[in-house]
Amino acid sequence: METSPLLDLSHVHTVLSEFYDLTPSAELAASMSETYAKMERVVTPPDWAVYAPYVRAINALKKERNAVILGHNYMTPEIFHGVSDFVGDSLQLAMKAGEVEADVIVQAGVHFMAETSKILSPEKTVLMPDMGAGCSLAESITAEGVEEMRAKYPGAPVVSYVNTTAEVKAASDICCTSSNAVQIVNAMESDTVIMTPDQYLAQNVANESHKNVVFWPGSCIVHEQYTPQDLRDFRQWNPDVRLIAHPECPPNVVAEADFSGSTSGILKYVREEKPKQAMLITECSMASNIADELPQVDFIGPCNMCPYMKKITLEKILYVLHTMEGQVVVDALVADKARQSVQAMIDLSRKLGL
Repeated sequence: METSPLLDLSHVHTVLSEFYDLTPSAELAASMSETYAKMERVVTPPDWAVYAPYVRAINALKKERNAVILGHNYMTPEIFHGVSDFVGDSLQLAMKAGEVEADVIVQAGVHFMAETSKILSPEKTVLMPDMGAGCSLAESITAEGVEEMRAKYPGAPVVSYVNTTAEVKAASDICCTSSNAVQIVNAMESDTVIMTPDQYLAQNVANESHKNVVFWPGSCIVHEQYTPQDLRDFRQWNPDVRLIAHPECPPNVVAEADFSGSTSGILKYVREEKPKQAMLITECSMASNIADELPQVDFIGPCNMCPYMKKITLEKILYVLHTMEGQVVVDALVADKARQSVQAMIDLSRKLGL
């Protein structure tokens, strides 16, 4: 992916102030009450008065640019509800990137997602609001690491999490997400399957699979922080709370939870079960983004924030849409090989009805 110096926020302020009135406005905020209703349980009226001018400007500029914004479930509510055209987990956004009719895609997520969008839509301009929005998993492995695993386990297919760079995807046989990992691994013909780079996702998959799953020792800085004792303490503090964990958590944490699933799986579970109280053992913004949809569910903390996801802000989205800076570039040969791995995942997911 093309690298870029960190955004000079003072420069961003100066540029945007010349073209847009971004003064906080209670009157404008009130006129956008329909949008605010989607987030009013977690965004205060004063904050919405700050966000509303940016939301209005971004949505108007999207029409001018024929642009869409793909918002991951970990985005903050003002981005998730205010400006995103499509929302979801990594698999949902990857599939949408290949289908969407637009000239420009703005990736409200982290850099591997922007690369995936560019891989699947090479003819489109893909904008990354902050090139520093990385991922601990993506940074934990290289294409050379994939080859090391192949050398250790000759003939074993490599299933790489989408939380990887284009180079790693290109070196793999097929990709997976947390929502389809078990099914993808089980569909491999070999008895031994290599998974990269998330060791905990791989171990959780192994617990549900009949395959011999071997793995690279990477992990997510958000999910690896939770411990089994944390969950036992939460449950002792409130015996009625439903503990819901992401499979990037260590297996002994998942074992303490009432349910474990991908971001989309967690959302589906909460929507269907509607527990009185729920604690999401994952990234913070998940609960915020469904709080208004499910007012009968009391989402209680704590949670861990992803510092990379939180680098994406309304201001940065407006800036890259205005200037068309932050364009993602993937080497054509790498993109072709990576596309095969991502498309293999999408095709198999559809075949399996996922």
